[in-house]
This record gives sequence, structure tokens and C-alpha cells, in this order.
Amino acid sequence: MKTICLLLFGLTLAVASMAGPSFAEDAPLPRKPLSVKLWPGRVPGKTAEERQTTLSGQGDGVQRITNVNKPTLTLFEAERPSGGLSPAMLVCPGGGYRLLSFDKEGTEIAEWLRSIGMTAAVLKYRVPSNRAGAFQDAQRAMGLLRQKARQWNIDPARIGVIGFSAGAHLAARLSTDHEKRAYAAVDEADRVVCRPEFAVLVYPAYLARDGYALPSNVVVTSRTPPTFLVQAQDDKKYIDSSIAYYLALKKSGVAGELHVFPSGGHGFGLRQPDEKPIARWPELCEAWLRDRGIMEQASKNAID
Repeated sequence: MKTICLLLFGLTLAVASMAGPSFAEDAPLPRKPLSVKLWPGRVPGKTAEERQTTLSGQGDGVQRITNVNKPTLTLFEAERPSGGLSPAMLVCPGGGYRLLSFDKEGTEIAEWLRSIGMTAAVLKYRVPSNRAGAFQDAQRAMGLLRQKARQWNIDPARIGVIGFSAGAHLAARLSTDHEKRAYAAVDEADRVVCRPEFAVLVYPAYLARDGYALPSNVVVTSRTPPTFLVQAQDDKKYIDSSIAYYLALKKSGVAGELHVFPSGGHGFGLRQPDEKPIARWPELCEAWLRDRGIMEQASKNAID
């Protein structure tokens, strides 16, 4: 495990769509991003009337979705010049579990991931005020990605999760609570492993309680996947979440890499000016993925 080394003033702290038309289940993944219905029938638990909106008065042009009752995966096939199976990432946008920042922390992230050779699946999970439903959606989405891996040109041994703010909290829950489904199985996708093989948490929220203690429903163990974390020091409300999660990784002997930049605030996604050091986080994340062998040749693992 790498040792924490805090470098201020531009250095980093480094340590070890919207729903579109769905396609047939037996069809190969198309090049154009399309939406897949997450649940084959009735969605379990609480749902709400769906409403899509871009909030006025903010001037940021962010596409926001709220009142989601029909969870989906929007799939972006990797750019793979050499062909073969690609690694994949489940993308969990943030929004405080009230709404989803669907482009800034969803489809824009997916386009970046596909450009570096990863298939991305943006999760439109249930909001608002439905953390139980969101967690069910995340477990279901990871199982579906693994069960459909061959069909969607994905290597099942290299499927991870990336989340932003509340979406990073959801990714942390998926990383730490994957042994048992939070709902009754509905098909074969619910009978395969829903543990991500790696995780990326970008300015995670809601992970610090009483200093650097994690909440009771986020329990890091040796089964928690290796994790890359990104944080701005001036994100005063949530900086402790990244530190708390990293310390839990360290305590459990799980490989972690934490980058803390002096400025950047919260909720920036990929939209930081190039001159800001924090704008380098995607480059650092890609280097971490390559260093761990995730971006190497497709593994030889067979898909059952």
C-alpha cells in the first residue's frame, strides 16, 4: 500500500441520452449509444412519475433528470481498433439522490471512457429520495453487464464502477455490499456476481460520519475492490468522505489511490479549465487503470 503524501499548491495527494429506444436482448451492442431497460417487468419497490428537466437560472446547461421510475442503462461501446473484448465501467451520475446530472456526470464521462478503450454504461437510477431503489438498480445493472458480457463485447473479469458525488456514494455501496441482492431475483442476471472488479470515486458524498468513520451501510473489507479517488481540498462539505473511504481501504489492506487537489470545488466532472491541476484527473485515472492491467489485452477468462 502506498503511503499518503500530501502535496499542496497544484500537486496531488497520491496513495496506494436520456432514455432512448431499447434494442432486443439478443442483439449485439450497437455503435450508437442506445438505452436498455434495466428491469424486464415491474420495477421492485418504490417508483415515481418520471420528469426530465434542465433547471433554469443556473446557466450551466447541465441536463438533469428527476422522478425516475424506469431505470435504464445507456450503453457506449468502446473504441477498440484491435477488436476483442473490452473492459467496462458502470457510470453512476450524481445529484444528491434528488436528481441525476445525466450529461456532465454521465454521458460525457461515458464518451471519455469509450475514447480510452472502455465500454461505458450510464445508469439512470431511481430518484428522488429513493436510495433503496437506487441501490437495487446498481446491483441489477452490474449483474446485467456481467451476464450480457459476451453479447456486448465486454470482458466479464474487467467490469468496474465509477461514480460522482451521490453516484460515488452509490458506487461505494455497490463495492462494499455485493454478497447478497437487495431484491428477489427476477432472472439469470440476478444470479451472477454483482461485485465490481475496480472502482473510481470522484468527489464522493455521504461517506464520513463522526470524523472519518464510514456510515453503517458502507463496510469496507478485503473483498472491496481496488479504488481510485479524486477530491478537491476546497470541497469542504465532502472532502472527509474521500479521506474516510481511503483510510478504510488502508485498514482492510485494499489497494487505494487518492488524489487531493487544492482547488476545484464539487461537481466539476470533466468541465475544469485545462490550466487547473485538477483537470488532469482523467489522465491520472487512465494511468491507474493501465497500471493495474485493466486496460491491457482482453483477459483469457471464458464467459459461461
